[in-house]
Amino acid sequence: MSQRKQTGTQTKEWEDVLVAEDEQFPFSLIVWNDEVNTFDWVIQSLIEVCDHSPEQAEQCALIIHHNGKYAVKQGEFSDLRPMCEALLDRGISATLEEAVES
Repeated sequence: MSQRKQTGTQTKEWEDVLVAEDEQFPFSLIVWNDEVNTFDWVIQSLIEVCDHSPEQAEQCALIIHHNGKYAVKQGEFSDLRPMCEALLDRGISATLEEAVES
């Protein structure tokens, strides 16, 4: 949409510019590595609780194992809280962390 303004002999034009911004996810669901749960259990839980594909869940489990933790899901607190509680109920260490703006 543009507007024109006549000033003397000059015409000025303003344009409304939409700036695309990355979608911001204010919270992360972090799953922590432990020595108790098997890869298969973590993968199954990520599929069932977080709606991950089998491939995505397996990649997350490997990252958790090698790095000690991994943000398996980002989103709103109200969406992630039930997932975090479900993982905790399954004996998997999980926390919610607020994303830090850079």
